[in-house]
Formats: sequence, structure tokens, C-alpha cells
Amino acid sequence: MSWLLDTLSKHYQKATFFVVGKIAQSVPKLIRRMVDEGHEIASHSWDHRRVHQFTPQTFREDVIKSKVALEQAGGAEVVGFRAPTFSIMRETIWAVDVLAELGFQYDSSIFPVRHDRYGIPDAPRGPFIAKGIRHELLELPPATWRVFGQNIPVGGGGYFRLLPLTILERGLQQLELQGYKAGMLYFHPWEFDPEQPRLPLGQLSRWRTYVGIGSSRAKLVRLLSKRQFARATDIVKLMQECIVNKKITA
Repeated sequence: MSWLLDTLSKHYQKATFFVVGKIAQSVPKLIRRMVDEGHEIASHSWDHRRVHQFTPQTFREDVIKSKVALEQAGGAEVVGFRAPTFSIMRETIWAVDVLAELGFQYDSSIFPVRHDRYGIPDAPRGPFIAKGIRHELLELPPATWRVFGQNIPVGGGGYFRLLPLTILERGLQQLELQGYKAGMLYFHPWEFDPEQPRLPLGQLSRWRTYVGIGSSRAKLVRLLSKRQFARATDIVKLMQECIVNKKITA
């Protein structure tokens, strides 16, 4: 984690960290360091359980517990959320209602791709308003590259480790050319730790988890050297200002 924070500082980049609430409880100094260095803290649930494992009420309790712990550790308001394993899908879209009712300003859980564990393939590829059953919320989906009528996930994680960096760059360029105002990238701190102990995973899970981990640090440095990034909360504020200005001049 120190390498990641030091690297972001070296390149004058600010990021949003979606943090599991338990981390704030066990390592509060890490959360404070992130905030002190200008990064945003957002919620990644309390203990990384998929939304499918909750009812609306227990999900609410989980999110509140995470939000309170992160705010106490970091001393900054938490306004963003990302569900573990991008598990806000059609069958769990009620989670949007819970997040909106709790005052969150944005979510980043809906991946517009086909996958065996997550995704809403026909969701917009850029920022959009996700509609729950009763409420709606601004959604910042991970970046994709549309090729031959399919959305290819390029926004981070195993895709970042497996695919050439040029593929990610093409995805971002395509989003820009098509008028989208933001492309969300995501990374896990452990993806930049090639010396970490390996977990006893099955063959497919082991490949998904560790593929490309030996070259991930160099790829991130190259990416940070080419582009300027921003915290999700700052992108949200800019989008809100644009909406207000349009309403005023309309």
C-alpha cells in the first residue's frame, strides 16, 4: 500500500479509494494517511460481501457500518460506494434505493459487460443515472472498449494486468471521442505486490487473481506518466455544476 501511495504522490495524482469498513477499524492510520494526502475515501461495504447476500435492510446496516467507520477514521465525509464484485445488477438494483436514501452522491458498481459473476451488458458505458425501484443515483461505470458490438472490460483489475496498456488507452480514447465525460479505472493494492503470499485458490481463480502481477507496477507508472486523473468526487462535482448551468441557461 505504501508503494501505491508513494507512487501517486510522485506523479501528483489523486485517487478515490473504495475501502472495506473493516480496514478502517483495524488500520485507521492508513485511512487518515489517504485523506491527509488528498485522496478520497469511499465505501466498499463492511466486509466485502456481495449485495446478493443481503436484504435491503441488512444491506443498509452494512453500508451504514462501513460509512461510519470510514468517516471516523478519515475525518472526511463518505459520499461514494462500490459493491464488492460489482454486484449491483438487475436482480439487486434495489441497492440503488438504499444508497440514495443514505445520502450517497454516486455509485460505481454497475459494469456494462457480460461476465459470469457481474454486469449489466446494455448499461451505458459512461456516467449515467441509475434507476432503482424508488430512487436514482449517479453511476460511474468502469471503463470499457466497444469492439464488434461488444463491450470489452479494460478499466482495471485482471484486465489491466492481462491486456496490453494500449488496449486500456484505446478504451479511454473511444469514451472521450464518444462524448463521455469520465472513464473509471480501478485497481487493488495487492495487485502491485508481486511478493505477497499466494492464496490456495482453484486453477481459474488463481489465474484471474495473479495473472500479470509481476509487471503491474511498471504498467501503472507508465499510465500515470501519460494521463492526469481525478478523484471520483471531483468528477461528480463538475458534472453537477454542468447540470446546474444548463438549467440556468435553459
